[in-house]
Amino acid sequence: MTTHPPVNAVIEELVIELGAIRPALMRAGRLFLETIAVPTVLLFVLLHTVGLAWALCAVLGWCVVTVAVRWLHGAHMPGTLIVCAGMLCARASVALILSSAIVYLVQPIIGSILMAGLFLGSAFVGRPITVRLARDFVKLPVHILHHHGVRRMFTQVAMLWGVGRLIDAGMSLGFLHYGVDYGLLSRGVFSGLLTAIMIVTCAAWGTRCIRRMPGVTLRLRPLPIAA
Repeated sequence: MTTHPPVNAVIEELVIELGAIRPALMRAGRLFLETIAVPTVLLFVLLHTVGLAWALCAVLGWCVVTVAVRWLHGAHMPGTLIVCAGMLCARASVALILSSAIVYLVQPIIGSILMAGLFLGSAFVGRPITVRLARDFVKLPVHILHHHGVRRMFTQVAMLWGVGRLIDAGMSLGFLHYGVDYGLLSRGVFSGLLTAIMIVTCAAWGTRCIRRMPGVTLRLRPLPIAA
C-alpha cells in the first residue's frame, strides 16, 4: 500500500528566502534620487530663474545623462530605472509641448490612479499582481504560490498598495490646488515619503502573515563576507 506524507510534513519544507535588505535599500535610495529628488529640485530652481522651457529641458537632460553614465560605465541597468526615466522623459516632453507645469504634475496623479485601479482590480479578481512583483525580490517556490494563506497575503498587500496610491493621488491634487510650488513639494517630498511608508507597511504586513503560517520558514539571505 502506498503511503503519502502528511500535509504538515510538506508545509515544513517550505522556505521563503528574502534577498539582502541593505543592497535593496541602497538601490531604492539611488533610484529615488535619480528619478524624483534631483529632477524635482532642477525643475523648482530653474522654473523660478530661467523659465519653464529651460527647466523641463534640464529634466530631460538629466534623464539622458543618468542613463548614459550607467551605460558608458558598464553598470547594471535596472529595469525600474529605465521605466522611471522613460516615464519622466514622457512627462517632461508632454509638458514642454503644451508649455504647462500643471501638465507635468497632473500626469503622475493620473498614473497613481491607474496604478491603484490595477492593484485593487487584480486583488478583487483573485490574481494579485503583487505575486509577480514579489518574485523579483524574494525566492518563492512555485508550489507555495498555491498556498491559500500565501495567496491571501498577496491579495491583502495588493489592496494596501492600491489604497496607498489613491492616498497619493488625493494628496497630490490637494497640494496642487494651492499652486505649482506646492505641487512640486508634494511630488518631490511627500509622495516619496508616502511611498517609503507604504513599502515598509506592505513588507511588514507580508512578513507578519508569513511568520504566522505553520511550517513556513522566512529566511534572510546573508551578505557575502569580504575576503
